[in-house]
Amino acid sequence: MSIASDDNDSSPPPLLQSQEISDHDAPSLHSNESEDIHYKVEDVPPWYFSIFFGFQHYLTMAGGTIVIPIIISSFLCMAEDDPARGALVSTVFFHLGLVTLLQTNFGVRLPIVQGGCFTILVPTIVLLTTIYEPCSALPLANMTEAEREEAWQVRIRDVQGSIAVASLLQIVVGVSGMISVLQSWISPLTVVPTSSLVGLSLFDLTAQQAAKHWGISSLTVALIVLFSQYLRNVKFPLPVYRRKTGFTVSSYRVFMCFPMMLAVFISWAVCWILTTSDLLPEGSAARTDAKSSLLSNSPVFRVPYPGQWGFPTASAAGIIGILSGIIASITENFGNYYACARVAGVSNPPANAINRGIGIEGMGCLLAGFFGTGTGTASCSQNVGVIEFTKVGSRRVVQYSAVFLILTGLFGKIGAWIATMPDPVLAGILIVTFATIAASGMAPLRCIDLNSSRNLFVLGFSIFLGLAVPKWLENNPGAIDSGSPMVDQILTIILQIPMFVGGLLGFFLDTTVPGTAKERGLMKWKEHLQGTPEIRLKDAYHQSQCYDLPVGMTAIKRWRFLRYLPFSPTFTGFRRRDKVPDEEGGI
Repeated sequence: MSIASDDNDSSPPPLLQSQEISDHDAPSLHSNESEDIHYKVEDVPPWYFSIFFGFQHYLTMAGGTIVIPIIISSFLCMAEDDPARGALVSTVFFHLGLVTLLQTNFGVRLPIVQGGCFTILVPTIVLLTTIYEPCSALPLANMTEAEREEAWQVRIRDVQGSIAVASLLQIVVGVSGMISVLQSWISPLTVVPTSSLVGLSLFDLTAQQAAKHWGISSLTVALIVLFSQYLRNVKFPLPVYRRKTGFTVSSYRVFMCFPMMLAVFISWAVCWILTTSDLLPEGSAARTDAKSSLLSNSPVFRVPYPGQWGFPTASAAGIIGILSGIIASITENFGNYYACARVAGVSNPPANAINRGIGIEGMGCLLAGFFGTGTGTASCSQNVGVIEFTKVGSRRVVQYSAVFLILTGLFGKIGAWIATMPDPVLAGILIVTFATIAASGMAPLRCIDLNSSRNLFVLGFSIFLGLAVPKWLENNPGAIDSGSPMVDQILTIILQIPMFVGGLLGFFLDTTVPGTAKERGLMKWKEHLQGTPEIRLKDAYHQSQCYDLPVGMTAIKRWRFLRYLPFSPTFTGFRRRDKVPDEEGGI
């Protein structure tokens, strides 16, 4: 069914039609705008479309983000039925909604959703398992309620303070324009070990969760694979309202949009059926009544606020550990900005927009430290994919999703209900999420020469030792003995972070082992991120106005001194010429 659209018709975008979106129609890596985008960044769709597509962004982001606070709570030594588990989930959603509004209004200003930061998850787990004794060693059953509360709050306050202090680096990198310097040093062989090890290093945790009931975990994984891969192009008829013709029936790719959420709901329903019919034994992690008191004891309405778990504390070891996650997050975020600009049909973001985006994400991590989310914030690449297949790149749509996030954080029962998810269902999400993160981290390999023995050595060596060194230290906790307890603690933490070890080795070897720029993939990497030199030159003269701030642009353009501030919309960069490495490695 074909639906024509014009300025006076509120027709649904062709996502709700029967047409296919093929690889040929998708934006090219070397294309700078999408010709068939239906709602561009500055466009404001009708409110009902904004709600619909905003809710779609919300569900897409929520499917991966909910696992972070649930995992963190298990390392904080919270009781299974502690209402604080739900409060932590609500705080994460509330915080991410606020940061998404900041990012879309004053940051990079692209339609990009802020999600939980998986690169900070690994250092957080290492921090909690290295500095503090394991939860199994605590006599929780013999402790008073106040003692149990202090046991987990002292842990999260340490995480809070470490994230808050480490976030200052990200803020400085953003407002000072240092990201352009970092870009010149970051290569595919640095990014791949850093990003892929975020997913690969968590296989042990994932297997432990799945082992609580392999049947339910396998069901969840199978459903996600079925919906996202095999049934992705299956369409369902849905009623759609148009101003001129009223309600009509259009087709919609439900499985493509919500594979993870549909799988979770079905697996959760199976757990409920097995629980009510007593087919699951008492104490099984798959039972839905295992955390029922958590939901009943949680408040209906609760406003998260800074310092709700107490005043944040910090340790040198924790700060340095979280810094590795912050740096890894920065390398991923600016890549997401370019990807979002391509699929949203606008020119590549200028240096000032990227600087503001990184700075706002640093401020988001700072707010995360104050609110006590247990994690940071990063741009959500899954939502970039949503824009690509919906062809709806409106900033307003993403702002609606931010409102959904804030509302979820305010209603305590919603966060509590999410926290009652059976562990085997959560394990199914973890398997797919971490596998996808690991695979996405390897995507930059297409830029390098994989026939080069040099590249294969750097890649294999950095990934292998990135897994081996942390595992050895985990099994030999007292192996480092420098004579200084603080130095021992710092080294033990950072060397147990796989992405730090692998990323550092990849960076060192790639910059010191002789190799041409073509062999290392530097030219293709820059073209992948920013487009060809011709596109970058075109963007310099035809920059989209969507990156301008919503207020004060007249004054900003009039005050000439602002052009020297890296975060000002009138800032054009420190270098006037766009230099690209030559094939021999020179500039």
